[in-house]
Amino acid sequence: MSSSKVVWRSVSRWGRGVVFQQKYRHRRHPCDRFAAGSIEGRVYGGSTAATLTTNWHCFRLYSSSDDATVVAGDETIDKKRIVFLGTPEVAATSFTRLVEEAKKETSPYEVVAVITQPPKRRGRRAKSTASPVGAAAEELGVPVLCPEKAKDKAFLDELEYEIRPDLCITAAYGQYLPKRFLAIPKYGTINIHPSLLPRWRGASPVQRSLQAGDNPVGVSILYTVSRMDAGPIISQRTVPISDDDAASHVLSLLFDIGTDCLLQELPQVFEGEMSFEMATPQDDDEAVAAGLIKSEEGELKVWKEGARECHNKVRGFEMWPGTSMMFRIGDDDEDAVVKVKIIETRVAGEEGSVSESDLTNVVKMGKEKKSGLMVVCGDGSILELLRVQPVTRKAMDVKSFVNGLQGKTLRWIKTAEEEENMNSQGDADEVKSYNNSNEWLNA
Repeated sequence: MSSSKVVWRSVSRWGRGVVFQQKYRHRRHPCDRFAAGSIEGRVYGGSTAATLTTNWHCFRLYSSSDDATVVAGDETIDKKRIVFLGTPEVAATSFTRLVEEAKKETSPYEVVAVITQPPKRRGRRAKSTASPVGAAAEELGVPVLCPEKAKDKAFLDELEYEIRPDLCITAAYGQYLPKRFLAIPKYGTINIHPSLLPRWRGASPVQRSLQAGDNPVGVSILYTVSRMDAGPIISQRTVPISDDDAASHVLSLLFDIGTDCLLQELPQVFEGEMSFEMATPQDDDEAVAAGLIKSEEGELKVWKEGARECHNKVRGFEMWPGTSMMFRIGDDDEDAVVKVKIIETRVAGEEGSVSESDLTNVVKMGKEKKSGLMVVCGDGSILELLRVQPVTRKAMDVKSFVNGLQGKTLRWIKTAEEEENMNSQGDADEVKSYNNSNEWLNA
């Protein structure tokens, strides 16, 4: 089926049309499937033609002059054509809600296509798996496009001349959108961004906001421009959270609220009561970057990071890259050293809770019944470990972890690289500031 093409149009029970064209450059791709409904179309390749049929609504070949309309009573509504761009699970939830709203008889819009990242190969057999948004689109019968790059000319031609969106909506799509893309939809491209812009522009807004200890957090609905997350703002919502909330919960919460805001704004956008010119420009002087997270940022350096800073890293980096510490099990310098992933923590004492003379690298269970492992940080604050995961082991509560130590002493240690850096900077004496006193635990 090399270099072949499918052109079809769907007719739903409301009488509106969904136009879609898919080019096949190689064999059929998981993103080329439409998992629900009755599809009939013609596949053209070389001198042959074949009919495709699957289980959805009835499809027929269309001409470019076809319009998408729905009749509600005596009124004919011109349906605006929306294309949704997204990839992860949180975006799939937003997409599903958008489709549900579009199916309402009086809705002024319809979702005509989805654009998502290409399927990834997972598992031992390297089976291609569609993104969460791609899978949701297939289940709902919405056509899917998976361009390797959004700047691909063939993809942009298809978007402009075949799909012809009136509005594009992005939610964690994961690719840069070129100027030609942004010039295609009549009403522009709108983005759901989980931060209070201009603070935290970039790829990791929730993670960076939690790392910084922001509370409240928030979500912005804005127009997309060439500069990352720099477009004018349509609306914002401030959201208070718990100081213990982790990234996965906050991300889901903000996208749910952001979707609410988006759905409230769409009628105003299509009625001309909101536009790019009417939206509120951002103050670039207040912008803060939310750069990509590096794996090495996940190391908790308790000798120079306080409990609050470490706790915020555990919350912020929960999804990736995670956080970890190095521990020595036993009193001898030759005893086993293990790397332990830190899954859940809380702050048991702020700066100065332990005097400088009592600073220690010995880690012990707290005295209260439900206490965790108490880690004394360099500023005298106390980080309480609640759930951990030793290398090659499953995640566990710290009581189970301690039971496995068989009474041996547990100490946090610095990595060899960190020790080398300290020595090269003439800071080796800093290690000596941590004695083995346990008086603060026994007080």
